Amino acid sequence: MNEKLYHNLKDYLICKDHTVSKETYNVLLNTEFDMLVTQPIPNDLSKYYKSDNYISHTDSKKTLFDKLYHIVKKYTLKQKLNLLNSFRTEEKTVLDIGAGTGDFLLTCKKNNWKIFGVEPSKNAREIAFKKNITLQKDLSHYTNKQFDVITLWHVLEHIPNLIEYINELKKLLKPNGILIIAVPNFKSYDAKHYKEFWAGYDVPRHIWHFSQTSIKKTFSLINMNVTKTIPMKFDSFYVSLLSEKYKSGKNKPISAFLTGLRSNLKAKHSGEYSSLIYIIKNI
Repeated sequence: MNEKLYHNLKDYLICKDHTVSKETYNVLLNTEFDMLVTQPIPNDLSKYYKSDNYISHTDSKKTLFDKLYHIVKKYTLKQKLNLLNSFRTEEKTVLDIGAGTGDFLLTCKKNNWKIFGVEPSKNAREIAFKKNITLQKDLSHYTNKQFDVITLWHVLEHIPNLIEYINELKKLLKPNGILIIAVPNFKSYDAKHYKEFWAGYDVPRHIWHFSQTSIKKTFSLINMNVTKTIPMKFDSFYVSLLSEKYKSGKNKPISAFLTGLRSNLKAKHSGEYSSLIYIIKNI
């Protein structure tokens, strides 16, 4: 089924990897799914995550971006916990995929959730372990287990074999389980404003670039249904800060703030926020 995602591809943008390699990549539009696809996908993607600038793997607080990221993260962790607590679950089991340095799971653990996590980065797993959070390298550790909730916070866009992977997620969910997916939205105002400099593209680490249509169509292939969409309003500001730097080579916090604000105001009417959370259930 993965082949369907590579049909009817048309030129859309050429984007640069601003974080690691400085290489350029084609971003192509799948017209049937209203989804963008990064091409070509490097054979060894892991080396494209080896950077101090990749903050979710390092807990760095060196730069303005790092410090703002951590300030916002404290608030969003509470929001994420409130979202989990809003669901009726059997055992309060949560599997976080792409758990980074473990802060979300640490928050869940402190609030009586039974936590499980996956993180491919060895460095991030080691930092999480220092917080008494044990993370596994991949999903194979959980083959015979099912969970009440599975979360992927800005992870799905990184997964090479997308359909195969979300099929695995479905098997790991209990019959009434809930899948929470957060991804950037290339239909947002800030994406259209910054074009190839939009930090949400983050090529080649982001292989897929989703719209609301593409999430619904992709998950319908495995009989899963989007039941609710929630905005991530802070993302427009953080993404705009990075995008301004990519575009001009300088920090432009005022311009970034105004663009982020404009994006959120426009999204009040269109629903096209910079990033969106999708609540997904089995049909």
